[in-house]
Amino acid sequence: MQLLHSVIIGKGEPLIILHGLFGMGDNWKSLAKLFANDFEVHVVDQRNHGRSFHSDDFSYELMVHDLLYYFSKHKIEQASLLGHSMGGKTAMFFAVEFPDMVSKLIVADIAPKYYPPHHETILQTLNSIDFKSINQRSEVDEILEVHIREKEVRQFLSKNVYRLHDHSFALRFNLPVIEENINEIGDPLPAYSVYKGPVLFLKGADSGYITNEDEASIHMHFPGAEIQTLENAGHWLHADNPEKFYKYALSFLKKV
Repeated sequence: MQLLHSVIIGKGEPLIILHGLFGMGDNWKSLAKLFANDFEVHVVDQRNHGRSFHSDDFSYELMVHDLLYYFSKHKIEQASLLGHSMGGKTAMFFAVEFPDMVSKLIVADIAPKYYPPHHETILQTLNSIDFKSINQRSEVDEILEVHIREKEVRQFLSKNVYRLHDHSFALRFNLPVIEENINEIGDPLPAYSVYKGPVLFLKGADSGYITNEDEASIHMHFPGAEIQTLENAGHWLHADNPEKFYKYALSFLKKV
């Protein structure tokens, strides 16, 4: 197996942070520095993202076992997990399969339900870019802007653009494999799977990813779950309202 790339900062009990689809650990750099005042923070790139390995295979089952291997190689017996969106699903899948290895779980703006594919515009727009003809990163934003109006989404995607050794540009995430397996990203938790440890669900007030109707499913899989809403925040709630996100998450993590 291959080991996931990570940045590790701080000392104390381990806290593992898992980014969402099209993201990378670097998205969490600012918050990770704050959490590092109290924890040994592992900011991880999941497979086919960031600086971690690319693979033709992509599923939550595989991402769970990537994380299990990561625990083993770093000699982590138990850790708290914080996951956003796809990373939240990975964290949930891991917690129900290996509950004794998870001390606390924070899930950011994702429910344990099935989500139909809804990234078609992003995928089509990214596929339309000929990166070999790009001379400046700003050109990528200009192309994205034609179909993606939200500036924060374009900035989020553009963070993945980097230079190769021949000075051409490319994407850090594995776009063809993500597109081929996009249905897998919406997979629900297995029926009747349960994690009984402490769980905090954080949802953005301006996001539709977690609805009031989802709360029954959340409590079925996670009977000890708390659900908190972050005001002035959408799906990327940790970027939209980082102060409140940190406050809620740290309070939960330090609760005895």
